[in-house]
Amino acid sequence: MHTLQTPISAVIIANNASRSIGHTIAAMLWCNEVLVVDSGSTDNTVEICKALGCTVMHHNFESYGKQKHFAVSQAKNDWVWVIDADEIATPEIVAEACKKIDSGEYVGYMVPISLVFMGKLLRFGNEYKKPHLRLFNKKHGNYNESLVHEDVLLTGKIGKLQHHVLHDSYYNIDDYFKKFNNYTTRAAEQLHAQNKNINILSPIIKLPFHFIILYIFKGLIFDGIAGLLWATFSSWYSFVKYIKLWEMNKLKSTKLQ
Repeated sequence: MHTLQTPISAVIIANNASRSIGHTIAAMLWCNEVLVVDSGSTDNTVEICKALGCTVMHHNFESYGKQKHFAVSQAKNDWVWVIDADEIATPEIVAEACKKIDSGEYVGYMVPISLVFMGKLLRFGNEYKKPHLRLFNKKHGNYNESLVHEDVLLTGKIGKLQHHVLHDSYYNIDDYFKKFNNYTTRAAEQLHAQNKNINILSPIIKLPFHFIILYIFKGLIFDGIAGLLWATFSSWYSFVKYIKLWEMNKLKSTKLQ
């Protein structure tokens, strides 16, 4: 049992997360509140959350930024730990966080998050202990309203935790590409809304170089088959995002004629 003088809420946004959310919640039950904001799950996500004693709310999904902003605003405590429904906080980072929060030195902490892909913890590339601002005092800020890759806008000193959260996001390759398609579309829509233009040759030329950087220079070659696939898929992520943006711009141009 972790002893923390400062009240804290674990905040989770969810949709059809029954495969993983029980494990996520189990690692956060030491918090004073576990708040789950669901956007209309059709599986038994809500039932799992209620059975584990969570506060469950419904809120229609518009974007990841808006959804997390809403969820944080509904937490009853000032300190919040925003954790995704496919992440698990290790005992080591929980113990570390409890000590840090009570020190009162910072208004937020960068939380290192490491990817588990195809059952393997990737120790190379850009996904090992990648820092994200997830633990903070909401009196000092909240999420922006980005469609994807949302950020916390926080005023004050920010520290960094040393231990990590495990991110086991993909059930299988099919699940990966479902999320891949969703994220690349939202990312392209966000760029399109900002009136960004793209030269069609640019993502084509960059594709092989992106793979080489990740696989060779970032060391994913040492993560076996999982590392090879992650380098390949990640290279295609940027490529597909910009090709979708190019298509959106082309369709807009056609409509204006």
